Amino acid sequence: MKREEAPKHCAWAGCRETGLFRAPKDRAPATPTEAGAAGAYVWFCETHIREFNQNYDFFKGMSDEDVATFQRDALTGHRPTWNLGVNAANAAFGTPFAARMRRASPFRDPFGFFDEPPGSAEREQAETRRKPRALEQQALDTLDLPASASLNEIKARYKELVKRHHPDANGGDRSAEERLRKVIQAYDYLRKSGYCS
Repeated sequence: MKREEAPKHCAWAGCRETGLFRAPKDRAPATPTEAGAAGAYVWFCETHIREFNQNYDFFKGMSDEDVATFQRDALTGHRPTWNLGVNAANAAFGTPFAARMRRASPFRDPFGFFDEPPGSAEREQAETRRKPRALEQQALDTLDLPASASLNEIKARYKELVKRHHPDANGGDRSAEERLRKVIQAYDYLRKSGYCS
């Protein structure tokens, strides 16, 4: 791409200095080709580019909703995105069209193995938690929680105990400090072992 030449004079009204610094004429160009188009930028001298930058507001004239949309789209570089795990095949699985296709199919499913949505067996299996190992049970005992405690219950109990045993809340009491250390170690162990993930 050919580099744009700076004009001879600053674009500021009445200024005769050389314009060495480029600034956008208006809001950011919609496409890269517009960025290179003639008239997309103006040129200022050093004094006036500083003044321009201090007063420049990209979001001027935009509603709060437009600003929020711009910021949300900026997370992905203003490129289109799709939800993970969603595609035409999965979306059509539960439609009447898919049901007709299954009935018209030469393959028969007399036991209904393919009637439940994909992934439901894995979800059900994940929901049934395994029995905790000895060290995991010890960590749960330190947090005063049953083996059936959910992730949210473990996190809530951890936060509660940290607040209760923190040295700032107990005037530097050593016994509370020791209990705090055990609580932190127990929570870290549960997290690292994958028990509460």
